[in-house]
Amino acid sequence: MAISPLELIRQATPGQRRTLLAAALGWALDAFDAMLYSLVLALLMRDLGMTKTVAGFLGTLTLLASGVGGMLFGFLADRIGRKQALMASILTYSVCSFASGLATSVAMLAAARFVLGLGMGGEWNTGATLVAESWPTEFRAKAIALVQSSWAPGFAVAALVAGPVAHYFGWRAVFFVGILPALVTLWMRRRVPESEMWQWQASRPETGSALEEKDPASIATIFRAPYVKYTFALLLFNFFLLFSWWGLFTWLPPYLALPVEQGGRGFGIMGMSTLMVLLNLFGMFPGYVSFGWVADYAGRRKAFFIYTFAASLLIPLYAAARSPIALLVLGAVVAFFGTGAFSGSGIMGSEIFPTAVRARALGFTYNGARMMSALAPLIIGRVGQAKGLGWAFYLCAAGYLLAALTTTQLPETKGKMLE
Repeated sequence: MAISPLELIRQATPGQRRTLLAAALGWALDAFDAMLYSLVLALLMRDLGMTKTVAGFLGTLTLLASGVGGMLFGFLADRIGRKQALMASILTYSVCSFASGLATSVAMLAAARFVLGLGMGGEWNTGATLVAESWPTEFRAKAIALVQSSWAPGFAVAALVAGPVAHYFGWRAVFFVGILPALVTLWMRRRVPESEMWQWQASRPETGSALEEKDPASIATIFRAPYVKYTFALLLFNFFLLFSWWGLFTWLPPYLALPVEQGGRGFGIMGMSTLMVLLNLFGMFPGYVSFGWVADYAGRRKAFFIYTFAASLLIPLYAAARSPIALLVLGAVVAFFGTGAFSGSGIMGSEIFPTAVRARALGFTYNGARMMSALAPLIIGRVGQAKGLGWAFYLCAAGYLLAALTTTQLPETKGKMLE
């Protein structure tokens, strides 16, 4: 159906608009808090005496925690409701972002980033599930794509904040700003409705929470026919996608900011922040939004292939670029395809799995993949230290290519009604 994003929002009910806004704000603020680390990484390495390997390890630690958090909050969302779990995840990552600014050692910073990762992992599947269950079939892909697109402005705002705040007040103040997302939960508690589909499911005596009390292993549903093949296909797809994205975008800010003699491009902290804002607004954001429309036109599986295959071809060109114009233009196109594919994970996962285990299924296939891909920042950091970050980005291109090949094992779920 040909419909613009604004028209889509106009046609929605007030409750649907609020669930969309809540999930989008949660994801944008997740991006804001999560990416502050990468944006001040060059300063952290200098002040705390971290090598690229140690810095990459902290990124890996956060991703490991996000995998645990996704499954933990997915369980909570299936038991206590989508909205409550979403609020808890936002509070978790906001408080721990503030705690990161209090760190006086690498160990303290690592502890704060680990707990932050728990909340970061929990936000994605709870928000995506809330929107999937609140919006009708014909608009579901577009609505989830809009939610996913909010990562880009969240990342862009983080870049806008990190540059000047770090320049004038230091990296600690940057992390202190990360407490602000906690205020969103005050609005959510009063104004955002719970998923009616979840409420109906939970109220049935033979399913929902009552069933789980009798069968705590009901999550095993996703490991049985007809779901098991698609569970692991989606898990692998997300793994290759996440490995590539975190490997590339964790190290892209320091790659741009570090001096040329250290393997960077010499833009400095302010120049890097400006470039990252432009990449988000003209690359990531339209990439995220466009995926929902492409998925409704060409199908979910074809859209996945188009975006991941294009990213695999473009990243080597970006790694070879030297001029600021080439880094901007190619960077925006890489960001468009390399991040746009993420909009499809929530769409397809929501359409594959039933309501009783949907949040946990998305938590396993997406955040389980996050845990598996947690070594990406560490691996890219070590390769970057040995051979240069530009060369290390070729590994990210290979990951996108593997993601494209994995799409052949995924189902086509376009037009499917939720169970």
